[in-house]
Order: sequence, then C-alpha cells, then structure tokens
Amino acid sequence: MSAAPLTAGCAAPPAEEFDVALLDLDGVVYVGAEAVPGVPEALRSARASGMRLGFVTNNAARTPEQVAEHLTDLGVEAAPADVITSSQAAATVVAGLLGPGGRVLPVGGPGVAAALAAAGLTVVDRAEDRPAAVVQGYGREVGWAQLAEAVVAVRNGARHVATNADTTIPSPRGPLPGNGAMVGVVRDVTGQEPLITGKPDPAMHAECVRRTGARRPLVVGDRLDTDIEGARRAGAASLLVFTGVTDPATLLAAGPQHRPDLIARDAGGLLRGHPAVRPAGSGRRCGDWTARPGEGADVLVLEADGAGNQEDDGLDGLRALCAAHWARHPDDAAPVRVLAADAAAAGALARWAIPSA
Repeated sequence: MSAAPLTAGCAAPPAEEFDVALLDLDGVVYVGAEAVPGVPEALRSARASGMRLGFVTNNAARTPEQVAEHLTDLGVEAAPADVITSSQAAATVVAGLLGPGGRVLPVGGPGVAAALAAAGLTVVDRAEDRPAAVVQGYGREVGWAQLAEAVVAVRNGARHVATNADTTIPSPRGPLPGNGAMVGVVRDVTGQEPLITGKPDPAMHAECVRRTGARRPLVVGDRLDTDIEGARRAGAASLLVFTGVTDPATLLAAGPQHRPDLIARDAGGLLRGHPAVRPAGSGRRCGDWTARPGEGADVLVLEADGAGNQEDDGLDGLRALCAAHWARHPDDAAPVRVLAADAAAAGALARWAIPSA
C-alpha cells in the first residue's frame, strides 16, 4: 500500500484483496498452547475466499513439522512447507558464512539443531568442539549450562548468531522472557554484539513469498518491531492485531517503520473491510470519529458523532487518532496526550488503555 499508514484502508475484506497472508504465530494464531478464540475459523474462511496462508515465526524452538502439527491440531491445516522459522533463516545465513560442514553450537529448542543439520552444517555440543558459530534461539529448556557453553565459545572466537531478538513472548499469563532476553545474557558477558537473522530482516518474508508465489502478500502480526517493520523492509502491506504484545497506546506512539497499513482486534480482520481515514480540517476522521489538534503541542482531542456508533469494529477512533498523530510526526516517534471530548470518546480511550489527559 502506497498511502500513509492506515489512511487508505481496504474497502473489501483483505482476504479478497491479497493473495497470501504471511501470518506470525505466537500472539496471532495462538497464545501458548491454545488458539486465539475464533482465529482458526477465520483462517478457514479466508482460505475459502481464495487466500493462501504462510506461517512465519521468530520462535526457533520447534521444527516446521512440529509447528505444522500444532497448527493442524488447532484447526488450522498446515504442512511443514508452509512454515518458515527463524532457525531456518539463521541456518541459511550461517551456512553461507561457514560453508558446508561448518561447526556450529546450537543453543535453544530442538528446532535450532534440526535446522542447522538440514542446512548441511555440523552440530556440536560443547565449546571445546571448536564451533565457528553459536546459533541461539528460543527454547524453554535453555538454562545456565547452555548459556555458559555459548559464552565460552564466543569468547574463543565463535560468531554469535541469534535467530531473533524478541525480548518477550506472549502467554496466557502475560508477556514472558523471549529469546532476546537470553541473547542479552551472552552479549553482556562476552561484550560481542550478535548477528540477528530473524524478523525484521526481510529474508523470512521473502522466503515465504518465494514458496507461495505470492504477488500481493499481507503480513499479519502482533509485534511492531518484527512483524510490521519486517513487512515494511520487505515491501509488503501489513495488518496489526491486538491479540499479542502490542496495545493501542504503544501503536499510537510508534515510529515510521512500525506503523501498519491496517489494524484489527484479531486475525478475523482478514474477513471485513477496513475504513479509510480522511482529512477533517486540521485533524483526521474515520467513520463517526474525529481526532483533531488540541491546545498545546502533541495534544489531540477525540470526539464521536452522537453516541459514537460502534457498529464498526470498535477501532475507528483509534485509526483517526493514529493518522492524526502520525501526520504531525511523519519522520519520528513521539508521545501524545489525548483529551476526550465526550463520554463516548472517554469510554473508547478506557477500552484501549490510552490515558485521557
């Protein structure tokens, strides 16, 4: 989409406008072991309308076969070839650096070692095996012993490669430590900056586009710094959902690389049209909602016509706020204070957890 983020909308359901959805998994299709309510049914409907699905995950713990099996168990039919993991991306990069048979120490779940072996690399268990690289990905079993081996290997000259730098992962209990938190341990002890190979590097989305033959892909994700930035770097349109780690207040303050083309409560947003955001004097209007400048720098006023018609998806006011704020800050992230002009606006801000100034 060439227009400013959120302004163009999508008059028809995205499942009819885009040929392939490149879906993140954690926080989009499932949270923990459970599917996001309604998402498997929404994805089946998207497929029925002609949209194809690809799955692009920064979670390196599992193999594509395990991921596909989990998705199928949740009611989302998937084959291993439909799945791109950050372990695969890291293995491809490391194989290019080291050549066939290069010695690599994996840190993380079984998906890391499996991807390295599949790329023709030699997997070793200890720093004393003289690995030329350490590839670190998420794994629930990662503990002091693995981190210590990684530290020793990197200090001995191994290249530190991280599948991703996500500091958190979503869970039913709230955000929990992600791979980036563990990568930080190795980085802080060794003083060596790792090479990051997963999203937002565009290689993962590009590989999924190649596999699916997508001509007009749509990236669907819950993270601004990986999914949305990765889509922008890959030249693809993006849909942000609020079932994972990003909340509306974080979106509102986002910088240019982290601004999506579309937003929805969940992946069911593939099945409904998205309204455009239009100029309204010095502000922006979406549906029955208007966001206009208030008194003072970086102050916006949100107001609704009448009672604030909520026959929309409940996000039109947020669309207007984001478009108005981003128009004032096209090149940088900036904080904003929002005033509610009426009770409907105050209720909307409370639902989105955006403090009313």
